Amino acid sequence: MTSTAPETQRGQDAGDPLGEEPTSWQRRLRRFGHVPRPETPLRDRLDPPYTRPGRQVWSVFAISPALADRLVRWSGWGGPLLVALVAGVLRFWKLDQPHAVIFDETYYAKDAWALVNQGYEGSWPKDVDKLILKDPSSVPIPTDPGYVVHPPVGKWVIGFGEQLFGFTPFGWRFMVAVLGTLSVLMLCRIGRRLFRSTFLGCLAGLLLAVDGLHFVMSRTALLDLIVMFFVLAAFGCLVVDRDHARRRLAAALPVDEEGVLRPDARIAETLRLGWRPWRLAAGVLLGLAFATKWNGLYVLAAFGLMTVLWDVGARRTAGAAKPHLAVARRDLVPAFVSTVPVAIVTYLVSWTGWIVTDKGYYRNWAATEGKDSGWSWLLPDWLRSLWHYETQVYDFHVGLTSGHTYESNPWSWLVLGRPVSYFYEEQTGCQESATGKCAAEVLAIGTPLLWWLACVALAYVVWRWLFRRDWRAGAIACGVAAGWLPWFFYQERTIFLFYAVVFVPFLCLAVTMLLGAVIGPAAGRGTRAELGLTTADPTGERRRTLGAIAAGVLVLLIIWNFIYFWPLYTGTSIPEDLWRDRMWLDTWV
Repeated sequence: MTSTAPETQRGQDAGDPLGEEPTSWQRRLRRFGHVPRPETPLRDRLDPPYTRPGRQVWSVFAISPALADRLVRWSGWGGPLLVALVAGVLRFWKLDQPHAVIFDETYYAKDAWALVNQGYEGSWPKDVDKLILKDPSSVPIPTDPGYVVHPPVGKWVIGFGEQLFGFTPFGWRFMVAVLGTLSVLMLCRIGRRLFRSTFLGCLAGLLLAVDGLHFVMSRTALLDLIVMFFVLAAFGCLVVDRDHARRRLAAALPVDEEGVLRPDARIAETLRLGWRPWRLAAGVLLGLAFATKWNGLYVLAAFGLMTVLWDVGARRTAGAAKPHLAVARRDLVPAFVSTVPVAIVTYLVSWTGWIVTDKGYYRNWAATEGKDSGWSWLLPDWLRSLWHYETQVYDFHVGLTSGHTYESNPWSWLVLGRPVSYFYEEQTGCQESATGKCAAEVLAIGTPLLWWLACVALAYVVWRWLFRRDWRAGAIACGVAAGWLPWFFYQERTIFLFYAVVFVPFLCLAVTMLLGAVIGPAAGRGTRAELGLTTADPTGERRRTLGAIAAGVLVLLIIWNFIYFWPLYTGTSIPEDLWRDRMWLDTWV
């Protein structure tokens, strides 16, 4: 196990004065036993090493150093794959249950089936869901265009599973479960790179694997988990891009006679970082997120700003006297071109099925109602028709204020104020229940202990970002803010808790960062070791032991909480009195 922040990473973008002549307040603190942390080598600040488990961990199991090194190398992928395997087994277990069209699957499952078969969504008759469940082959795909209010990518994804396994609950849930499983694997790897620790990366993935909201959304054919997948993948690409850019800076800087890397203002301000394919990939992924649901557009803006600020930090660390000006000259235009135009082109390409047909909703608007438009000489008909369609959809979204039983205000999301019931079925004659009734429900709610702990973790992350200048805390906060804060602009609109699944991975990263801080730095690593103080530190060992126990207990409680709510996540029938025991808040009913 390791701490949340290896010493090589703390304050790397903020500058580190501890290796310089101590200030007056530092000298005063030394009277009380304060030992300043020495300046981290520049190479480690630009390209921090990964932490490795101490030898004492392997000695407990009588593992030789050679085998331990091999296990450490394998664990970088082996650990995340193992966590993802557990997540996949959970998500695919009885995926076709309940055998019903639950909640908004009534829209997306049918739209996806029409989209992959004819290129555009159809206008389905009412009460057709029962016929689909009974015999989908007997239900024809409507040729009349349907009015849909979300872009097509998410429905293409759902439709791919239907093409593989048929127009059935398993078919339309299959690809969502695949993306839910892959997102756990991605978070393990992203957390590993973010914290430079395989253990903390796998812990972040494990927390995502046992989050109830992510679990339910991974087993339901809705669009929001698909948005989450593309957002998380884009974030991972940007983190990899950040590492590569800083590594190039480190490789270009001069080395003195002693082999120590030295900052250089000229190189830091003028070096071109070259081709950055990972940032280009992030642009495509953010375009796919935007082409699934429009809230991906806010993430595009937030992540675009974040990656530019990362470049500022990298050039400052490398020695740039005016890093903001250097980034404006060298990095700003490439960063913009790699994200915004690429995302827009990706969005337009996603409408290909609608463009190449002549039956999609509003497809011929430009040739009929819009033929007298002043833009008809400049823009093609398909583009003007698509623009008109998008304006109508935007008016629909901002004007959606009709009440709903399960709507909730975004202020209540983090504390799980009002979850959404996707499916509920009451059964009578249940002998196991004191009331003679059993209940089966699929409730879209996060694992309560995880989310409530995340409220504390977010406060810690914001504190660490503001006062420790920790870039990782800022990245996590950016992910949460991009997925959550935009909904506060539409508080009059009908919105739901399950929209929060987009930022659930970042909540798990925040909790992981907090638990890493609770565990504390490893023995023999950190200030005492760097200062050459090799004497035993029983206080530090005791503090780390207690921290590991506390963190372990919290993780076990979260896992227990997930198991306890398992029936409500899977639609398992349980006695009504046990169902009521799980309604911890009145607003959950």
